[in-house]
Parts: sequence; C-alpha cells; structure tokens
Amino acid sequence: MEISETRTAPYLRSLSRAAAPSAAGANPAAAMAAAADSATIMGVPETELTPKVRAAIMGLLDEVQRLRDELRQSVKRIAYLERLADQDSLLPVINRRAFVRELSRMLSLGERYGIVSSVLYFDINGMKAINDTHGHAAGDAALAQVAEILAENIRESDVVGRLGGDEFGVILTQADLAMAHEKAASLAAAIEDAPLIWKGREVAVGLAYDAQVFGAGDNADRVLDAGDRAMYQRKQATAGARST
Repeated sequence: MEISETRTAPYLRSLSRAAAPSAAGANPAAAMAAAADSATIMGVPETELTPKVRAAIMGLLDEVQRLRDELRQSVKRIAYLERLADQDSLLPVINRRAFVRELSRMLSLGERYGIVSSVLYFDINGMKAINDTHGHAAGDAALAQVAEILAENIRESDVVGRLGGDEFGVILTQADLAMAHEKAASLAAAIEDAPLIWKGREVAVGLAYDAQVFGAGDNADRVLDAGDRAMYQRKQATAGARST
C-alpha cells in the first residue's frame, strides 16, 4: 500500500488548538472555552469522542507513522541495492549491466534529439602475463589503476564501465567519430604513461582500443559487438606488426 505525504498529513495532527485571543481585555473564561471547543482529532471535536474512540484513533495515527517510517527505510534500502547492483564487484565503476542500460538510454536520446555520441572500447594488453608473472593481486591492481585513470579523465556527462574481464567501455556524449578516436588515443596514452608500481617494480600496462559512433536505429548489443570486433582486429594487427 502506498502512503503519500498529502494523504497522511491530516491524520498526523493529533491535536490542533486555537491560538489565544490577541485583543486586549478579552474574557479569559470565554477564551478557554473557545479553545476547548476547537480542540480536534482528525477534524472531530475532542469533546465528542469517547475515551475508547480517542485511544483507537491515536493508535491508528501511531500505526500510520510507523508505516511511513518503514516506507522511508524501504526506499533507502532499495536505492542502496540498486547502486550495489550497478557497481562492479572489484572496481569503482559500473558493471556491464548498468553500462548497457546507460548506452541504451543514450541511444534513445540520440534518436529523439539527433545527438551524436560515441562509445570507446578498451582491452588491456598482456593481462595474462601480468597475472602469471606478478600474481593475480597485481592483475587486480592493474585493473583498478586503469579504471581510475579512465574515470578521472572523462567529463561528468560521460560514463565508464567494466564490460568484463580486462575490458572497459566509455560512453562519450555529444562526440563524433573524430573526437572519439582522439579521446581514446588520449586515454590509452595516459594509461601507458603511468606504469603500475607493484612491490617496487614497474609493470607496463598497455591498451588496445576502438571507437564507435552510434545513432538512430542502433542498439546497445550491436554497438558493443562492433566495438569489440574492431578492437580485436586492431589488437591483432598491432601484435602482427610487432612480431615482424
């Protein structure tokens, strides 16, 4: 049952008494009688209520207040659980479910208002080597550092999330393809220029990335899939160039 502030407000006034007369020389007895006559519970003069009826009404008022308190606590609890459901289990960024929801929201806004936005796709290079050489704790630290650098170098209107494993996504609002590629390169350079310091040793962290513009007719899954495939092709091409 939904209990609103407007509906319950009249019932939460247990007693309402008239103010004392302000005119000089007013009859005190008459003023007391007028105040007594105006004492009400839920709009009913108190003098017309029997003790049992009054006690029952007051009990109902207490129950309404208790339900309002419970509702307030439930709303807070739901908000906390929603934030928890959106948070990545390891990093201070949103998870894939929340990222897809935000991307879908931006797709809808873009289709409605003609806003051009982009999504960046990042994948950490050599994550397995970091884990094998330095341990999984070092790998977790590398993920955390990447997440922090991404979050610190985007606008408040942009969104960063972990898409799974060592993959991250960034939604850039009102950014065309040229702006997206420029920003992706800038973020990748910022991460590569800040090697992880693990137990006194530098651990290089590099990224493969791609940028995709989305617009009318797109959907979140298609955009992410296109970004993933393009990023993988770019990663393979980079690896092939290094091996030759």
